[in-house]
Amino acid sequence: MAVNFQRVEFVLSAVSASGFLRDGLPQLAFAGRSNVGKSSVINRLVGRKNFARVGAAPGKTSQINYFRIDGRGYLVDLPGYGYAKVSKAERERWGVLMEDYFASGLITCGALIVDARHKPTADDQTMAAWFRDTGCPVAVVANKMDKLKKSEIAPNLQQIRDTLSLTESDMLLPFSAEKGTGLEELRRCLGAYIP
Repeated sequence: MAVNFQRVEFVLSAVSASGFLRDGLPQLAFAGRSNVGKSSVINRLVGRKNFARVGAAPGKTSQINYFRIDGRGYLVDLPGYGYAKVSKAERERWGVLMEDYFASGLITCGALIVDARHKPTADDQTMAAWFRDTGCPVAVVANKMDKLKKSEIAPNLQQIRDTLSLTESDMLLPFSAEKGTGLEELRRCLGAYIP
C-alpha cells in the first residue's frame, strides 16, 4: 500500500541523543546545507506550504525534528549545516548531535538535498560520506532544477555524481520544490522504505 505523505504530524524535537525515537519505525533522514531549500523540499513532499518552517535566516533548525508519516514511519529533519552566522559553540553542539544520530543505527534511508546549480560543497561531501558510512541507502535530491537552463542539466547532474562519488546504482533525483518536478519519484523512492 502506498505511503500517504500528506498524512503527517509533528512528533518531537530532539536536542540530544537521549531524545532520539527508538520505537522501531523506519526513519527517513533529511540533510542539507542551510540555504539549499530542505524545508521547501519537505513541504512539497508532504503537500503543505508551511509544514517545515522556511526560515528567513538560514540555519534555524538547530535540533532533530521528527514527523510521523502515515502512522508508519518518520521523516527526520536534521539541522542544516555550513552556515557561518552561528556561534562556534552552537556549531559544535549541532556537530555532536548529528554524529550521535548517524552513529545511532536508526537511519533507514537518507535524503541528501543539494543545490542543482552548484558543485556540492565540502560539507555536502562529508554528509554524503556520513550517510555512506551508515550503510543505509541514500537518495541525493538535486533541488532547484527549475533554475537551470536545459543545456546545464546533464553536466550539473554529472558534476554532482562525480563530486559526491556516486555510483550508477546510487539515486540522484532531479527536483524542484518550487515546481514539483521529481515529486512522485521522491515519494516512490522514500515510500519503498516504509512497510
